[in-house]
Amino acid sequence: MRIGMPLGYAGGFKESVAELVEYEKAGLDIVYVAEAYSFDGVSQMGYIAAKTERVEIASGILNIYSRTPTLMAMTAAGLDYVSDGRFTLGIGASGPQVIEGFHGVPYHAPLGRTREVIEICRKVWKREAPLEHQGKHYELPLDPAKGTGLGKALKIINHPVRPDIPIQVAAIGEKNVQLTAEIANGWQPIFFLPEKARDVWGDALAKGEAKRDPSLGALDIVAQAPLAIGDDVEGYLDFGRPMAALYIGGMGAKGKNFYNSLCRRYGWEKEAEEIQDLYLAGKKNEAAEKVPAELVRNMSLIGPESWVKERLAAFKEVGVTTLNITPIAADHKSKVALIERIKTLAADV
Repeated sequence: MRIGMPLGYAGGFKESVAELVEYEKAGLDIVYVAEAYSFDGVSQMGYIAAKTERVEIASGILNIYSRTPTLMAMTAAGLDYVSDGRFTLGIGASGPQVIEGFHGVPYHAPLGRTREVIEICRKVWKREAPLEHQGKHYELPLDPAKGTGLGKALKIINHPVRPDIPIQVAAIGEKNVQLTAEIANGWQPIFFLPEKARDVWGDALAKGEAKRDPSLGALDIVAQAPLAIGDDVEGYLDFGRPMAALYIGGMGAKGKNFYNSLCRRYGWEKEAEEIQDLYLAGKKNEAAEKVPAELVRNMSLIGPESWVKERLAAFKEVGVTTLNITPIAADHKSKVALIERIKTLAADV
């Protein structure tokens, strides 16, 4: 399994990248940069490319609505160029609160748009012909009746470093996961619980992989996990509760929260409802306390080394190929040591 790490988007980014150089030396394979509604992720990934030499760089994620498909392709090609072929394009639909509230764009047809965005990006990078695409959601060139009539089919001017930049899709819904398994290079789920993954996503993955082009290779499955190794680190498990409560309770409205739905599909319907009610009522601490202990524990790598080895095996057994790790320790030096240790342990699983 590859070992990755997410970088935060809320302040201190330059300092985080300075530390990233040490993680790279410790063997970190890939770094993920989120965009959310903070500073843009692209400038930050370009900064990482300039400050590092080997580590792969991935967006985790860029939403499919706030950039046109061709701009998405241009952006990915540019990042792949400045990083000497180290970039992975991670995309996702985000949610209606961000897309309609912050970007002012209708949250419409996420599945259809995702498919067309991927198709267009791959056409742009290959440069086999001037770009043309007549889809349900995107027309390139634009229908003359909808504009000036002067639109022209063009090729991207520069030759991309790679004509097949890897694409990962963040997905947790059944249809979106099926689409991801069919056409993407990788899958970025959230709150990945190995023991329940097959029950929740197994059918969707199987249906998608049945239609998958063999040239894409195996699907890269990216699971997130906080990491702390030792006999006295159990307290760190609580660090994950506020974030879980934020997503399950606050990232969406009643009846339209994808993460809350996932918690219910895992079997915690009562807890999911309680977390959401408390969070939306402003009782964030109480909501965090309701996050199921099994969820917090089993999607983590927090505990004695023997436990961490068991969890690594559990992730590997259900097909995880990349672990996106958040090391938890008292200081930066100890966090670097955790990356070195998990690299060794993962290699032995």
